[in-house]
Amino acid sequence: MEPKTKQFNQGAALAIRDEKAQKSLLGLYHGFHAARLRAADATPNWEELRDHARAIKAHTVEHLDYYLAQVEANVAKAGGKVFFAADAAEANKYVVDLAKARGVKVVIKSKSMVSEEMGLNHQFEAAGIEPVETDLGEYVIQLAEETPYHIVAPAIHKSRQDVSELFHRKLGSAPTDKITDLGREARRQLRQKFIQADMGITGANFVVAETGTVVIVTNEGNGRMCTSMPRIHVAITGMEKLVPSMKDLGTFLRLLIRSATGQRITSYVTAVTGPRRSNDEDGPEEFHLVIVDNGRSRLLANPELRESLYCIRCGACLNACPVYRKVGGHAYGWVYPGPIGAIVSPVLTGLGDAKDLPYASSLCGACREACPVRINIPRMLLVLRRELTEGTAYPGQRRVALAERMAMRGYRMAFQGRMFLGLATATGRVVQRPLVRKGRIRRMPPPLSGWTRYRTFPALPKHSFRSRWKRGL
Repeated sequence: MEPKTKQFNQGAALAIRDEKAQKSLLGLYHGFHAARLRAADATPNWEELRDHARAIKAHTVEHLDYYLAQVEANVAKAGGKVFFAADAAEANKYVVDLAKARGVKVVIKSKSMVSEEMGLNHQFEAAGIEPVETDLGEYVIQLAEETPYHIVAPAIHKSRQDVSELFHRKLGSAPTDKITDLGREARRQLRQKFIQADMGITGANFVVAETGTVVIVTNEGNGRMCTSMPRIHVAITGMEKLVPSMKDLGTFLRLLIRSATGQRITSYVTAVTGPRRSNDEDGPEEFHLVIVDNGRSRLLANPELRESLYCIRCGACLNACPVYRKVGGHAYGWVYPGPIGAIVSPVLTGLGDAKDLPYASSLCGACREACPVRINIPRMLLVLRRELTEGTAYPGQRRVALAERMAMRGYRMAFQGRMFLGLATATGRVVQRPLVRKGRIRRMPPPLSGWTRYRTFPALPKHSFRSRWKRGL
């Protein structure tokens, strides 16, 4: 999909004014977030699991080249093929060319954020191949021609009435407000696609290096259908999804599922190792694993941002974030919304274009507290803010106005010593005089007018604390 990260402020403003979206977002905190808290409390060794998982992720990312080579060797040993894609264009070309070469006309897809990142559906459509999303939320989004609103629940902003109207308009079904009827209609539509499809595409929640196994977790069973019914299975994943061993996988499954939905275990945990063997009852004739970089190496190369690759895409930080719970997913303008998206999206799509995302945070730390692998998201947001104003790690991507950079430098200088602070305060008392009304600054002139559009500020006092203390006031 084409990134729209430049439009965060406009998207956020629209979401805040959208009463229906606000009502849908209210459910996140008392739904997923509360369920995660209950699940964590019911897990005796929860904090130890978090520490252990973080250590595994740190080790894996630090030795990513070794584990990528191990995955490649073990997938090949199981009869599959691995393709390393430097960017989305390479990944799209490999998958679409494969489908063309095998005469594929219909592709069924389990939920894959990386395929969304690649814009794969559009590439299939351009090649005359029909892609069909089979996760119910993704299916709704595809029919609506929208992008996911949430990592775990892509259609969380849609009410049952919205879905009913969409199904009536796109599928010709009778209007209904019964969720069971809507589910039945989606199942009726998708059954034929499962039967017709020659290629199934999935993401990967984890890839186990020691066996070359791709693991996906679902609640609808569509993932298992996508991996077993078509004659070709293509798994698409970011290079950070690796875990060293099956033993490590157990740790991450406990954390991922409890953090995402509050469940102890999802309805389906599917593990796929290569294509169907001679004694298997079902499964694909071909298995392909596409491992995508698409900018992740930039995160890997930056020691201050590398920690973002620990993310297991549970969505817990979104559910805890007071900003995301007001502006929703579409405001962020790309596949990955919320606190982790505010780090990943700027680096993957261009820091200059996404310069508002690192500021879409109150730095309250709720995201770090919720993260099952303890990613220090607030610290990395500050790193990106610094990079935008003063950094050199991403040449040509800094797009902060000179006036803003000078103002921030002046602010820093003012707080470096008592003399500078005193001078700045004295200057401020003089400058503020025309703006003060009854002890408050109610309206600043451009270009600072945005600061007082929705708030007022107390005026600087006539006398400093030190001078009042000396005078005994």
